[in-house]
Amino acid sequence: MPTVYVTRRVHFNAAHRLHNPARSEAWNRETFGPCNHPNWHGHNYVLEVTVAGEPNPETGFVLNLSHLKEILETRILQKLDHKNLNLDVDFLQGVIPTTENLAVAIWRELEDALPAGRLHRIRLYETEHNYVEYYGEE
Repeated sequence: MPTVYVTRRVHFNAAHRLHNPARSEAWNRETFGPCNHPNWHGHNYVLEVTVAGEPNPETGFVLNLSHLKEILETRILQKLDHKNLNLDVDFLQGVIPTTENLAVAIWRELEDALPAGRLHRIRLYETEHNYVEYYGEE
Protein backbone atom coordinates (compact mmCIF):
# COMPACT_ATOMS: atom_id res chain seq x y z
CA MET A 1 0.00 0.00 0.00
CA PRO A 2 1.16 3.56 -0.64
CA THR A 3 2.18 5.84 2.20
CA VAL A 4 0.33 9.15 2.15
CA TYR A 5 1.16 12.26 4.21
CA VAL A 6 -1.74 14.32 5.56
CA THR A 7 -1.12 17.75 7.11
CA ARG A 8 -3.31 19.96 9.27
CA ARG A 9 -2.37 23.62 9.88
CA VAL A 10 -3.48 25.56 12.97
CA HIS A 11 -2.61 28.93 14.49
CA PHE A 12 -2.04 30.10 18.02
CA ASN A 13 -0.75 33.23 19.73
CA ALA A 14 1.52 33.03 22.73
CA ALA A 15 4.06 35.02 24.72
CA HIS A 16 7.39 33.84 26.07
CA ARG A 17 10.76 34.90 27.36
CA LEU A 18 13.94 33.13 26.40
CA HIS A 19 15.93 32.94 29.59
CA ASN A 20 18.22 30.37 31.20
CA PRO A 21 18.00 30.83 34.98
CA ALA A 22 21.25 28.91 35.43
CA ARG A 23 23.14 31.66 33.61
CA SER A 24 23.80 35.31 34.43
CA GLU A 25 21.57 38.19 33.38
CA ALA A 26 24.38 39.43 31.13
CA TRP A 27 24.75 36.03 29.46
CA ASN A 28 21.00 35.84 28.87
CA ARG A 29 20.86 39.34 27.39
CA GLU A 30 23.81 38.61 25.11
CA THR A 31 22.55 35.16 24.06
CA PHE A 32 18.84 35.86 23.59
CA GLY A 33 18.86 39.59 22.80
CA PRO A 34 15.38 41.16 22.64
CA CYS A 35 13.82 37.72 23.21
CA ASN A 36 15.11 37.95 26.80
CA HIS A 37 12.99 41.01 27.59
CA PRO A 38 11.75 40.57 31.17
CA ASN A 39 8.20 41.60 30.22
CA TRP A 40 7.86 38.88 27.57
CA HIS A 41 7.18 39.15 23.85
CA GLY A 42 4.74 37.32 21.62
CA HIS A 43 4.38 35.46 18.36
CA ASN A 44 1.59 34.43 16.02
CA TYR A 45 2.63 30.79 15.62
CA VAL A 46 1.59 28.54 12.76
CA LEU A 47 1.72 24.81 13.48
CA GLU A 48 1.62 22.12 10.82
CA VAL A 49 1.16 18.52 11.94
CA THR A 50 1.81 15.80 9.36
CA VAL A 51 0.54 12.25 9.81
CA ALA A 52 1.78 9.41 7.58
CA GLY A 53 0.08 6.15 6.80
CA GLU A 54 -1.76 3.96 4.38
CA PRO A 55 -5.26 5.01 3.37
CA ASN A 56 -7.92 2.88 5.03
CA PRO A 57 -9.60 0.79 2.31
CA GLU A 58 -13.05 1.45 3.80
CA THR A 59 -12.72 5.25 4.11
CA GLY A 60 -9.82 6.28 1.90
CA PHE A 61 -8.46 8.26 4.88
CA VAL A 62 -5.06 7.94 6.51
CA LEU A 63 -6.71 9.71 9.43
CA ASN A 64 -10.04 11.46 9.60
CA LEU A 65 -9.02 15.12 9.62
CA SER A 66 -11.91 16.00 11.93
CA HIS A 67 -10.30 13.70 14.52
CA LEU A 68 -6.93 15.39 14.03
CA LYS A 69 -8.59 18.80 14.35
CA GLU A 70 -10.16 17.76 17.68
CA ILE A 71 -6.88 16.32 19.00
CA LEU A 72 -5.01 19.51 18.12
CA GLU A 73 -7.69 21.62 19.77
CA THR A 74 -7.67 19.70 23.07
CA ARG A 75 -4.02 18.68 23.35
CA ILE A 76 -2.33 21.76 21.88
CA LEU A 77 -4.43 24.86 21.19
CA GLN A 78 -6.33 24.95 24.48
CA LYS A 79 -3.00 24.74 26.30
CA LEU A 80 -0.99 27.20 24.15
CA ASP A 81 -3.29 29.78 22.57
CA HIS A 82 -3.13 33.17 24.30
CA LYS A 83 -0.89 31.75 27.01
CA ASN A 84 2.50 32.58 28.47
CA LEU A 85 4.68 29.63 27.46
CA ASN A 86 6.98 30.12 30.46
CA LEU A 87 4.23 30.23 33.07
CA ASP A 88 0.98 28.70 31.83
CA VAL A 89 1.83 25.50 29.95
CA ASP A 90 2.22 22.32 31.98
CA PHE A 91 4.25 20.45 29.38
CA LEU A 92 6.78 23.31 29.10
CA GLN A 93 7.62 23.66 32.79
CA GLY A 94 11.40 23.89 33.22
CA VAL A 95 11.98 24.20 29.45
CA ILE A 96 13.36 27.27 27.70
CA PRO A 97 10.47 27.87 25.26
CA THR A 98 12.42 28.25 22.05
CA THR A 99 10.65 27.23 18.87
CA GLU A 100 12.88 24.15 18.77
CA ASN A 101 11.91 23.04 22.27
CA LEU A 102 8.26 23.86 21.64
CA ALA A 103 8.19 21.66 18.52
CA VAL A 104 9.62 18.70 20.47
CA ALA A 105 7.14 19.26 23.32
CA ILE A 106 4.22 19.39 20.88
CA TRP A 107 5.38 16.12 19.33
CA ARG A 108 5.42 14.48 22.76
CA GLU A 109 1.89 15.74 23.45
CA LEU A 110 0.62 14.26 20.18
CA GLU A 111 2.59 11.07 19.57
CA ASP A 112 0.27 8.76 21.53
CA ALA A 113 -2.97 10.56 20.66
CA LEU A 114 -3.52 9.57 17.03
CA PRO A 115 -6.20 6.95 16.38
CA ALA A 116 -4.65 6.08 12.99
CA GLY A 117 -1.47 6.77 11.06
CA ARG A 118 1.78 7.81 12.68
CA LEU A 119 3.10 11.23 13.51
CA HIS A 120 5.59 12.17 10.80
CA ARG A 121 6.47 15.84 11.20
CA ILE A 122 5.88 18.92 13.29
CA ARG A 123 6.59 22.18 11.49
CA LEU A 124 6.29 25.25 13.69
CA TYR A 125 6.55 28.78 12.32
CA GLU A 126 7.56 31.40 14.86
CA THR A 127 7.48 34.11 12.20
CA GLU A 128 6.74 34.22 8.50
CA HIS A 129 10.44 33.69 7.85
CA ASN A 130 11.53 31.36 10.68
CA TYR A 131 10.35 27.83 11.34
CA VAL A 132 11.59 24.56 12.76
CA GLU A 133 10.78 20.98 11.85
CA TYR A 134 10.87 17.93 14.10
CA TYR A 135 10.54 14.31 13.01
CA GLY A 136 10.56 12.57 16.39
CA GLU A 137 14.26 11.80 16.39
CA GLU A 138 15.91 11.63 19.78
